[in-house]
Amino acid sequence: MRYRVIIEEDEDGLFVAECPALPGCVSQGKTRAEAVANIRDAIAGYLESLRKHDEPIPPSISEETVEVATP
Repeated sequence: MRYRVIIEEDEDGLFVAECPALPGCVSQGKTRAEAVANIRDAIAGYLESLRKHDEPIPPSISEETVEVATP
C-alpha cells in the first residue's frame, strides 16, 4: 500500500513526518531518511491496529509525477 506523507523540518532541526490519510499518524527523525523509516513503521503499526479492531483501511494512493519544462 502507498500513502502520502508530509515531511517538514522543525525549529529544532528534526524532521517531522505525518500521514494525512491516517489521523494522528506522526513520527520524526534526526534526518529525512530516518523520518521516512520511522513513519513507515508508524503506518504499518497504525494499519495493524485498524485490522485488529476491524476498522476500515483507508485506500492506497495512486499518483504520477509530471515534469514540465519552463521557459
